[in-house]
Amino acid sequence: MVRMASKLTFGTATADWQERINVARMREERMERARHAMRKHGIPAVLAARADNGRYLTGLRGPEFMPQLWYVLFFAEHDPVVFAHAGWLRQMPPDAPWIKHWRLARSWLGGAAGPGATAEEARRFATDIYQELHERGLAKEKIGIVGFDGVTWEALKGLGITLVDAWPLMLEARMIKTEDEINCLKTVAAICEAAWYRIWETLKPGVRDTDMTRITVNALYEAGADDAPPVGFRSGPASFDRGFDRPGRLLQHGDLVYAAVCGVGYLGYRSCTYRTFIVGRKPNDKEKGWYSMLRDRVDAMIEAIKPGATTADVAPHFPPASSWGYKDEAEVLTMEIGHGVGLYQYEIPIINRQWSFNHPQVLEPGMVFALESREGEFRVGGVRLENMVVVTQDGAEVLDHFPREEILEAPR
Repeated sequence: MVRMASKLTFGTATADWQERINVARMREERMERARHAMRKHGIPAVLAARADNGRYLTGLRGPEFMPQLWYVLFFAEHDPVVFAHAGWLRQMPPDAPWIKHWRLARSWLGGAAGPGATAEEARRFATDIYQELHERGLAKEKIGIVGFDGVTWEALKGLGITLVDAWPLMLEARMIKTEDEINCLKTVAAICEAAWYRIWETLKPGVRDTDMTRITVNALYEAGADDAPPVGFRSGPASFDRGFDRPGRLLQHGDLVYAAVCGVGYLGYRSCTYRTFIVGRKPNDKEKGWYSMLRDRVDAMIEAIKPGATTADVAPHFPPASSWGYKDEAEVLTMEIGHGVGLYQYEIPIINRQWSFNHPQVLEPGMVFALESREGEFRVGGVRLENMVVVTQDGAEVLDHFPREEILEAPR
């Protein structure tokens, strides 16, 4: 039987009278995990851009409306150097006293200023990085890089800096979540529960799926989300297989509806959950059969998860792509999958029939991932379910507590 994770005894507010999410400890433990991975692979410095990487290594948020507006030079044996964007460079230091070294970031705004300006700014960027490495005696060492464009790579290599892709290293560092990270993911699962309930009580004929998106996002923010991207709804004949979400379709009596409450953030940690509803009636025997198969296979996956097992032990519970008439497992990629969740939507491990048999990954306590599958008929209707689970010493526990046993009937 599927086991549910323990619920938190606190919410999103700060208190001095109860141990809650200890953000200082979380920052320090994430930094140490990154340093451990860097030492293991002989990489003394990582140059990282992109929101999830910067936050993991520093605990900071920064502007992300254009590429590479801020970035961090993170060291295995030295304090990190944060390169902050215009304006942020003045505002951030008093608010983030744990960062000792601040510099001005260089960005070429994705090349929008033209080739000449891009080349000039990239040279300045590379010179700044080279200077920081040189001062620490690291200019001749292998330097990891992640989240940057090709212009960056060429500019740094032009100064003789040896670069290696640091994304595999970052994934390795992030695959085991700390206690505080797991509590962040429990919190975001609870926030999503508020959205699911709002969906459940609001679905009815005549409501547009775009209205449901607005209503759901409002519910997420009201419950304490830091970030709530548009929630995708698919309904009626478009509820099996994927296509355009939020087409502005009017919900009709008898529609199956599923939503992806995914990418919702709390302290940067992301959700990934699905549930299925039906509008204005009870599901028929065919629809109940679809959902029973779906739930049973997700349950079987959860029960197969234990420390020391591999993704190859879980993947057989996904049906082959040929079950739906597909010729290649790639035709169900991201639809029939287990994937790590954290500060990024897809982290270690990945579980599917496409890769797991030939490239298994070992499951360890502290991994958190989402398991998702679907069932139905093309242009007829379909059902989806996705649960977030944490691996414990005793097996897997489900983080999201919203009902999952059957198709949820919207109030009539």
